[in-house]
Amino acid sequence: MFGAPGCVYENEMFWGQDHLEFLDRAPEIQQSPATNSAPGGSSMSVFEKYDETSRHYDKTRVAIGGEILLGCLARHAKPLHELSVLDAGCGTGAYSQAIIGRVGHIEALDMSAGMLEQARAKLAAEAEAGRIRFHQGSIAALPLAADSVDAVTINQVVQHLGDTPEDGFPRLRQVVAEFARVLRPGGVLAFNHCSQTQMRDAFWYYRLCPEGHATIRRRFVPLEVLRAIFEDAGFVNRGSFAPVDAVCQGDAYFDGRGPLDKAWRDGDSFWAHLSAAELEAAQDRVRDLDAEGALDAFVAEHDARRPDIGQITFLFATLG
Repeated sequence: MFGAPGCVYENEMFWGQDHLEFLDRAPEIQQSPATNSAPGGSSMSVFEKYDETSRHYDKTRVAIGGEILLGCLARHAKPLHELSVLDAGCGTGAYSQAIIGRVGHIEALDMSAGMLEQARAKLAAEAEAGRIRFHQGSIAALPLAADSVDAVTINQVVQHLGDTPEDGFPRLRQVVAEFARVLRPGGVLAFNHCSQTQMRDAFWYYRLCPEGHATIRRRFVPLEVLRAIFEDAGFVNRGSFAPVDAVCQGDAYFDGRGPLDKAWRDGDSFWAHLSAAELEAAQDRVRDLDAEGALDAFVAEHDARRPDIGQITFLFATLG
């Protein structure tokens, strides 16, 4: 499964170079108040209003790499169909939906009531059958007992924690420690993230706003830093895998006029962290390129590397 076409394994982009990319002269992240909070005041995201965007999120968002996720889970000593899996930061339940027919049980957790509402609707039959249980809560304080699940998956979540390179990613460290706490010995961690190379070259529309692009890249911890954090928490790193034959927004990704549409933008939280002036400037650039007949060429130019590097990376580790 891991050597299948459409997947890059341990490419050089996953080692060394990722951290060097991160140390480019990008602006420091300006922390802003959390835009949403769960009961008790814990923040969901430092820049995205997921209770609002949840209504449109699935219109331009696809759970890519499901076969890689299942491949990671299948490396557990237990049969796949017996595994209890935590989907941490489950969002609208897209990844839970992708694997629920193959695993034993899912604990799906998210801070956003809006996201959970979408997930519950999507997986109502499975919930009724006892195949999945939903929780509203924080990935940094999981409402689960120690040694209670066989595997944890987390998909494009930790950039919302508000950590910075300068502070050493303390929130992320707490999250990974929580994963280690709830996992049984030998448990699997499948961690879906973006490398610095992918953040630089795999999303054409980031080039519409250079300042915002530089800032969002610094929210994504480099892969080797992630690996070190895993090891500090007792995990053993096993590999990295990037699906290169799919994009996170599906066919909608290739729509050059997409940034002009709020529902289209809701599929990537990049847009939510831009200032009003930055968003307006990016949209003006789209309109100008379109008027000049150059928009399709702009998309093609800045999407050229994406088929070789993919948009996301799964890091695979085991506990102990």
